[in-house]
Amino acid sequence: MDQRTTGLILRTRPLTETCLIVHWLTPDLGRIATVAKGARRPKSPFRGKLDLFYRADLSFARSRRSELHLLREVSLRETHPGIRQELGSLQQASYCAALLEQATEMDTPLPGLFELMAGLLQYVPQQPPQPLTVFAFETKLLSASGLKPDFHEGNLTAGTRRFLETSLAADWPALTRLKPTERQIGEMRQFLESFLHFHLGKIPKGRDAATRLPDCRAANPASGQGRFKRS
Repeated sequence: MDQRTTGLILRTRPLTETCLIVHWLTPDLGRIATVAKGARRPKSPFRGKLDLFYRADLSFARSRRSELHLLREVSLRETHPGIRQELGSLQQASYCAALLEQATEMDTPLPGLFELMAGLLQYVPQQPPQPLTVFAFETKLLSASGLKPDFHEGNLTAGTRRFLETSLAADWPALTRLKPTERQIGEMRQFLESFLHFHLGKIPKGRDAATRLPDCRAANPASGQGRFKRS
């Protein structure tokens, strides 16, 4: 019997001239990979339904011999068009998806990760890209995977620890009220980079671009105190 679930597309790649491999993140099955036969043909029923960060209901036939299952049907629910309208947003979402793939195993449900990625895709297009978005995703992913960082290790200042602790606990809309300085952003970037290297062995490409400060950012690098914007 076919299995049914809801999934976010994390990655696609050609298998043959007509077939496509689609990597999904699902709430109940974890990460799964499917082959969409004929998806690259002009008249395929999958045409226009399989692209990066699309959310869809799907059915598939599970393979008994490999981790690559046969995609049967796809019913598109959300395309997240805002992600594609800003290069910085696409860079952040792409890096976070790659990090999630590296930090998890196939066919291993991890409660909360689907909601984490879905929330990120809704949040990122709503404001200019900020490094704190990626740092918050990294801390939340690590914590959900049982690798919660100890923010009292290393040489973090008290203000930077406060931002990391708040980012871990806060929901996505609450992040817009956090205004760290460039110095605090630098501390967070270095601390989390070292932590990820130690526990994962390597970091996916694209982190530098995803955590780059916007050119228009008005910050005081000499100040040791960021601020929490009151709503």
